[in-house]
Amino acid sequence: MNITHVIILAIIEGITEFLPVSSTGHMVVASSLMGINKNEFVKLFEVVIQLGAIMAVVVLYFKRFFRSVDFYIKLVIAIIPAVILGILLKKYIDSWLESPLIVAVSFVVGGVILLFVDDWFNRPVIKDEKNISHLTAFKIGCFQCLAMIPGISRSASSIVGGMSQKLNRTAAAEFSFFLAVPTMFGATVKDLWDFKKKGLFNTPDFHQDIKFLIIGSVIAFIVAMLAIKTFITFLEKRGFKLFGLYRIVAGIVIIILYFATTALNK
Repeated sequence: MNITHVIILAIIEGITEFLPVSSTGHMVVASSLMGINKNEFVKLFEVVIQLGAIMAVVVLYFKRFFRSVDFYIKLVIAIIPAVILGILLKKYIDSWLESPLIVAVSFVVGGVILLFVDDWFNRPVIKDEKNISHLTAFKIGCFQCLAMIPGISRSASSIVGGMSQKLNRTAAAEFSFFLAVPTMFGATVKDLWDFKKKGLFNTPDFHQDIKFLIIGSVIAFIVAMLAIKTFITFLEKRGFKLFGLYRIVAGIVIIILYFATTALNK
């Protein structure tokens, strides 16, 4: 991995983290296209810069994080399913992250769902996070677990989960943003700890690795700041159909490229 790879992946992360198109899936495909070796540091990098993007939520919605203690209780309840499944399925998730084909299929499946989600859940009654019950928060957290499959999209799964519980599009998107903060913070701390236990912070490349993590996180944060506001405005006016079409087309293109590349390498 070099500085060009760092910048490209960070920009992709910042743009896609909050869109229902899967930031992880895009980084898996981009890494594959750029020929980046999926070593332990690259896997760590892709998680850490996600936290950089997530911090944009804290800045943009700063006052909302001081609304009430109940706000945090809901977030804790909502991340319980992801914590449990993340621990139980970690080795499988790590292996899935190396497969562009899994990402492509997930793109298509998720895209088909997004084509119809606005019609399925068109009678919302909840327009603000403060009206979300603890049970509803838990159900949305269960939906978020679908994003453990690369390409499904944490944002898409939690937003669709929210809409299925009668949240309107904006409320579902914003709760998805809030939920991302503890989810990605926990994932980053876990990966950093695993990285440390393996002694990888003691390698000769340690200083360069830290530099890449900082640069990538800062770029992802700045780009995400712009992406969040744009996404909310677009979502309120247009809904999810365009994202669904994008996912389907992107998934089909990746599948074609995957099998074409496989055939050439035989």
